[in-house]
This record gives sequence, structure tokens and C-alpha cells, in this order.
Amino acid sequence: MNNNIKVAVIDMNNGFPNQGMRGILGILHQYSSENQLKLAVDVFDIRQKGEVPNLDYNIYISSGGPGSPFDGKDQKWENDFFDLLNRIDHFNLANDDKKHVFLICHSFQLACRKYGLGEVAPRKSSALGIFPITLTAEGEKESIFDGLHNPFYAVDSRDWQVIQPNEKAFEKIGAKLLAIEKERPHINLERCIMAIRFSPYVIGTQFHPEADPVGMKAHLSIDEKKQGIIKAHGKKKYEDMLSSLENPDRIILTQRVILPNFLDQAINTPHLA
Repeated sequence: MNNNIKVAVIDMNNGFPNQGMRGILGILHQYSSENQLKLAVDVFDIRQKGEVPNLDYNIYISSGGPGSPFDGKDQKWENDFFDLLNRIDHFNLANDDKKHVFLICHSFQLACRKYGLGEVAPRKSSALGIFPITLTAEGEKESIFDGLHNPFYAVDSRDWQVIQPNEKAFEKIGAKLLAIEKERPHINLERCIMAIRFSPYVIGTQFHPEADPVGMKAHLSIDEKKQGIIKAHGKKKYEDMLSSLENPDRIILTQRVILPNFLDQAINTPHLA
């Protein structure tokens, strides 16, 4: 196997403290160690510093981040990010060796805006916690989710959502809807889109596949977050979230499955084998 694998991690956190980057870099380090690979990993702070990777990388992972997915509209950093996605799409069409992309939360919302795949809108209330996510028929066939249950559990942390999938836009780019929000029959709100395969080489999730118990516990311990959950869902729900962090069938499983499966898929294609 080729040991010269270059990974670009795009930091969308705009300088705000977060657990996501630690989670992504930790998974890359563990994957490298377990598979005896030398991954060359570079981080690009796109929103705060305007850093953008070129096309020298094999794999791109773009993080979540704070704020509205419209914050960067008409700004250079967002135009640069969309241009990078265009250049990767064009490269993949023109070359036998492919570049693979994983888009998380904020990056996922930006891509949905770019390709017009649905309505990107504010949620009625913030989503923060560990929630069940349902795979669609396409999602059940998607190798990224191999090893997960249906539904599976993941960390959700957002004030925005993508709803009302645009079927014509999906067909135009060949995208597939892979997962949706848990069913809530007692609540008259549309279930939002939780995962999309944008192309054979680009995939994204609204939730956080990089989240682990250590990071989530630190996040939930922030007083503002804690009080927000208790106000919205009650103290018992908050305590249930904390107790579920160590459940091996919940976010521990999700963290061990999705991004490692993505890396397997990207690295085991012919150009890197």
C-alpha cells in the first residue's frame, strides 16, 4: 500500500473553541497507527485565516463550526471553499485517481446550499445532544455506515437544518439521500436531512461522526450548554445524555465506524492501493 497519503483538514470553527478538530485529528492519528500508515495531515483555517488547500491532497475532511451557514455569503473564504469543491469535482471527472471529501455539519450545510439540495433554514430550537438517526434505503446500502444499527446514535449540535430535499437538484448531480432525523410523530415538524452522498467521492453528514465521550462530556459540561438542555428537555434528559456517553452501541460505535470507513474507502481505491 502507498504510504504517501496526504490529508487536508479544513477548520470551519472561525477561531472558536471546539471539540470537533480534536476528534477529527484523533481519528486520523488512531487510523494511521492501527493501519501502519503514514498520513501527512495539514490543517487549513479557512474562515479565520483564509487558508485553502490546493489539489495536492488525496483526502479532504471539512469540519463543523459555529454560526449561520449564510455567514460567509459573498465572502472570499466561502467563495474559495465552493471553488475548491468545484475543482475537486472537475478533477474527479477528468482523472482516474480520485480525491475523496467528507463534509461535517457546517460544511455539510454549505454544500447543500451550493448544490441547492434543500432548504437551509433555522431550527425552531437548538439541537444539542445524542439522538437516533434513521438510514434511508440508500443509506442502508452505503458502505460508510457498515457496522452501524438502523437507527444509530450520533452527536447533533446545530441551530440550522436542511429540509425539503430538492429531487431535481439531487438527480442533476447524482446525489443520494442517506439519512434523516429521527421520527417524532407527536411533533408536526419536517424531519431534516442528516446525510448525503453528493457524488461517488464526496459525502457529508449533518451530525458529528468525530464526536467521542471525552469531547462530548466536555461540551455538555459548559454551563450555557447544560442549562440550555435542561431548559429545553429537562434535567433527566441531560442526565440520560451523560450516562449514554459510555454506551458502546451509541456514539462510541459511530465514532469508530463512520470516518474510519470513509478512510478505508478513500485509501483502498486503486490510485492509493
